[in-house]
Amino acid sequence: QVQFVESGGGLVEPGGSLTLSCVASGITINGYTMAWYRQAPGNQRDLVATITTGGNTNLRDFVKGRFAISRDDAKNTVYLQMNSLKPEDTAVFYCNTNYANFRWGQGTRVTVSS
Repeated sequence: QVQFVESGGGLVEPGGSLTLSCVASGITINGYTMAWYRQAPGNQRDLVATITTGGNTNLRDFVKGRFAISRDDAKNTVYLQMNSLKPEDTAVFYCNTNYANFRWGQGTRVTVSS
């Protein structure tokens, strides 16, 4: 059974940084383009960033220049480095493949507030 376990969220002040981790089990991520998504309160889940098997990354405009996605296939883990956080980044963050092939994990909550 495929499972994603996200961690690293928390409460941070505007301008702060966090690094999220997503450990996958039941699959080997080296065969997939992986992605981070987020769901803000009252909103649908949105794609934030993707990383291909070759390490090519793509970030949505609203996080470009502030966030970075990376992967460690040996650890079956995907990361999201988030800098210059804004209150509008407040959301629950999830990882999955870029096609969201698998069941969603619990996510990790990020709250940006002073």
